[in-house]
Amino acid sequence: MGNSVAGRRRAGKEIRLLAEEVAFVGVDVHKKTYQVSVWTEGREWVAQWTQPADSEALCRRLEPVRAQVAHVVYEAGPTGLSLARMLRERGFSADVVAASKTPVAAGRSNKSDRRDAGQMARLDAKGMLTAIYVLTRQEEADRQVLRRREQVRGDMSRTRHRIKSFLLQHGVAEPAGLAHWSRAAVAALHRQVLGKELGRCLASLLRDLDHGRQELVASAQDIRELAAGERHAAAVGRMCSVPGVGVITAMTFATELPEPKRFPTPETIGAITGLAPRVSRSGETAKGGPILKTGNAHLRRVLVQASWQWVQRDPAAKKLFGHLVGETGGAQKAIVAVARHLAILLWHLVTTESTYTPGQPAAPEPEPAAAQA
Repeated sequence: MGNSVAGRRRAGKEIRLLAEEVAFVGVDVHKKTYQVSVWTEGREWVAQWTQPADSEALCRRLEPVRAQVAHVVYEAGPTGLSLARMLRERGFSADVVAASKTPVAAGRSNKSDRRDAGQMARLDAKGMLTAIYVLTRQEEADRQVLRRREQVRGDMSRTRHRIKSFLLQHGVAEPAGLAHWSRAAVAALHRQVLGKELGRCLASLLRDLDHGRQELVASAQDIRELAAGERHAAAVGRMCSVPGVGVITAMTFATELPEPKRFPTPETIGAITGLAPRVSRSGETAKGGPILKTGNAHLRRVLVQASWQWVQRDPAAKKLFGHLVGETGGAQKAIVAVARHLAILLWHLVTTESTYTPGQPAAPEPEPAAAQA
C-alpha cells in the first residue's frame, strides 16, 4: 500500500510513458470537471490532473499516447455516455463501468476525486471492473422518448396527490369517482365552489392536471410514431403478438434492452430485469428467496403490469399463473414469476424473429427455487 501512495504522490500532469509501456486511464467525471489518472503496471500512477469537463480536450490530451492507452474507463452517472462515445470515435478503447459493481476496500474512509480516478484505473488494469452497454446516440434518443412518458406519468401522480392533500387539508369532500380520477370526478372539482384564494389554488392544480393529460396523450402519439418506424416496427409486431403486450410494453422492452442478441441465455434476461429469484445453494440444499431487484426497475415494472393482462387474455399464461400461485402461495409473487417468463418470451421472439401463438406453452415449468420469486 505504501508503494501505491508514493507512486501517486510522484505522479505529475505530463504523460510520460516508457517504450512498450501500457497505460490504463481512469476518469472521475463531474458536471464541471474531469479528474484523470493514468496507471501502468510497472510504475503505477504516472500522471494525474484535473481539467474542465471537456471531452474534446481530454481526447487531445490523450492523443499523443493513444497507441499505448489500453483502456479508458469512468463510472456511469448523470453525465451520460457522450464521453465514452467520443473516445471510441477517436480510436480509444473506452467503457462506462457499473458503479454498484466496483470493488470497495473494507474499512475505507478517505474519499476524493483524485483517489477515485486512480483506484478506477488500477482496478481496470487488473480486470476487476464491470462495463455497461454504451448506447448509440440513436438508441439513447429512442429510449428518452419512452422515459419522457414516465416523467409525465410521475408528474401527474404528484399533481393528483397534491389535489387530494389540498382537499383533505381544507375539509373539502372528494367527489365520487376521484379514486380512479374519472372524467366526472375531475369535472366536479372544476365546479367546486370555494373562496377566492382557495379557488385560485385549486384551479391552478387542475390546470397542472389538464396539462399533464395533454402531455401524456402527446407522448403516447410520439411512441406510436417511433414504433411504426423502420428501426422498431418488426420487433414491436413480434412482441405485440403476445396477448396483453401493447406498443408501450414492446417499445419499453426494445429501448431498455437494445441489441437483445448480446444476451446469451434466458437466465441473463431474468438477471438484467431484476426478476430472477435470489438462490442460496450449499451442498445439496438450494433455497429460493425474493427477486434480486437489480437491473432495470422501469422495465421490471412495465413487465409486471403487462403480465396481469397476459394472464387474463392467454389460456397458457393463465395456466402458468395458477401453477405459480400454488408454488408460491400468493398472487403477487406468482405474477412476478410470470413477468420473468414474459421477459424471456419477448427476448426469444425478438432474437429468433418469430411470433407467438396464444395458447401455446408460455414457458418451461419453473424449478422449485425459481418459483419462489
